[in-house]
Amino acid sequence: MTETAKTGAPSPDSGAGTVDARRMRLIMLGLLLGLFMSALDQTIISAALRTIADDLGGLSEQAWANTSYMITSVITTALYGKLSDIYGRRPVYCTAVGVFVLGSVLCALAPSMTLLAVFRGIQGVGAGGLMSLAFAILTDLVPLAERSRYQAWFGAVFGVAAVIGPVAGGFFAGLDSFLGATGWRWAFYINVPIGLAAALLIGVLVRVQPHRTRHKFDIAGLLALVTCLLPLLFAVEQGPKWGWGDGGTLALFGLGVIGLALFLLAQKRAGGAALLPTPMFRNPVFSVYNGVNILVGAAVFGALSVLPLYLQIVKGLSPTQAGLMMLPQTLGIVVAGRIAGPYVTKTGRYKVVLLSGLVLMVIATFWFSTLTADTALWRTAVAAGVMGFGIGLCWQVMLIAIQTGVEPRYMGAGMGSFTFFRQIGGTAGIAVFLSMFFGAVTEKVTAAYRDAPSDPAYAAAVHDPSVTGQAANKVLLGARDGDVPLDNSSFLDHADARLAKPFLHGMAEAMQTVFVVSGVMLVIALVLAAIPREKRGEPAAAPGDAEGAGKPSSAKG
Repeated sequence: MTETAKTGAPSPDSGAGTVDARRMRLIMLGLLLGLFMSALDQTIISAALRTIADDLGGLSEQAWANTSYMITSVITTALYGKLSDIYGRRPVYCTAVGVFVLGSVLCALAPSMTLLAVFRGIQGVGAGGLMSLAFAILTDLVPLAERSRYQAWFGAVFGVAAVIGPVAGGFFAGLDSFLGATGWRWAFYINVPIGLAAALLIGVLVRVQPHRTRHKFDIAGLLALVTCLLPLLFAVEQGPKWGWGDGGTLALFGLGVIGLALFLLAQKRAGGAALLPTPMFRNPVFSVYNGVNILVGAAVFGALSVLPLYLQIVKGLSPTQAGLMMLPQTLGIVVAGRIAGPYVTKTGRYKVVLLSGLVLMVIATFWFSTLTADTALWRTAVAAGVMGFGIGLCWQVMLIAIQTGVEPRYMGAGMGSFTFFRQIGGTAGIAVFLSMFFGAVTEKVTAAYRDAPSDPAYAAAVHDPSVTGQAANKVLLGARDGDVPLDNSSFLDHADARLAKPFLHGMAEAMQTVFVVSGVMLVIALVLAAIPREKRGEPAAAPGDAEGAGKPSSAKG
């Protein structure tokens, strides 16, 4: 970055002060480190989660390690902007970094999956500030005409994190230990030096503070949102264990519905202070595209939470190898962005790009639903590449589609809704799909063992005392009677391949169910996305800018 960030008097279009080029570069480095840290923790545990869950004995509880992070980050995003308007960007940003680093250290020390989920929630509280305040600080310091150049770096950070995250997570998970700690714990310890560097740079170099204002906090809306989300997610996670008709499950669903009603009422009463102003939803274009946004978020995050399990459990890849297998997906996202961006900027046509992305995602998801224990890995890699290309096309222009249905006075809240609803969909998708998988796996594995005696190799192994006497194989034989281990899969590393084959086929079949449901959701999203008429006119904003805005943007109340 060589340009000088010069700002004049405070205004909506310019920053609040003058920053020389060298100091601006260092400030940008601090913001980029914070963004990288928060973005990395959405991807780094994807390849490491099986190892983490096996070590902590909670494979079936892993959904909460992701959803708790996403819930707290999306809920706190709007609050940080208002807090920074009152108390200043610098102290609030450094506080967010401190909370994130504290959460990271606690995650690294977690002795159980339950506590890991709690500590991931603390991380998410910090992440909400790191994402939103980066755009707020940039808005304070850089004039509007120069802002897109810097925002392009923000977008690049998310792309880099998407590439590095799974590989780094797999690398750390593949280490038995490093500097006295279990390898996977370094997926969290790595945030400590990054966070300290980000806090130091911003704490020392950011001196400009716009006029401080006081805002009404939509506390009622926030509490109602929590009352809605937590019971619903807990009901989905516990439903397969308790039974969907169990009184406790139904009570949680009922509490979630009550929370939703209270949230809608709170938004109506809060007016301009609302987290999501209700007048926006009167526009059918805005409502329809955000419905598409929720469905896509649920389908994509949910399906991709299962794919690493397929690669590591069913295909037997190491965490590092599984991380590398996700690279075709990342490459697809990057290439699609380079194609979609210039096209939409030049023509202003976003709908054809959005629909094309959804079509590719539907194809990829149903392709995933054909994966078995015997499927060649290159087929999985190609399907992941197609999925990534579809994601790159779809999410590049989703925000533009949503913006066409937002009045100018609600543009800030409308842009924030993009990330809000995508994260809500993603959180629900991870919880629902992993619950669906673990709810189906016992039946599928037991059925596979019922059919296994027809395989001569299995029959020979099951009658060989030297094989059946081994501890890992005893676990597998217990699955014949429905005793399927769901909290620790490490025994598969020592099991006889002949006895493990039915187990792996049953796991793959349970995953196929998840991918089919994901595909159906994407088909519904495709149909909905085709309904609104494209608003033509001047070329749309570049998706690169949209991507930046799509992340939690400058929330100044």
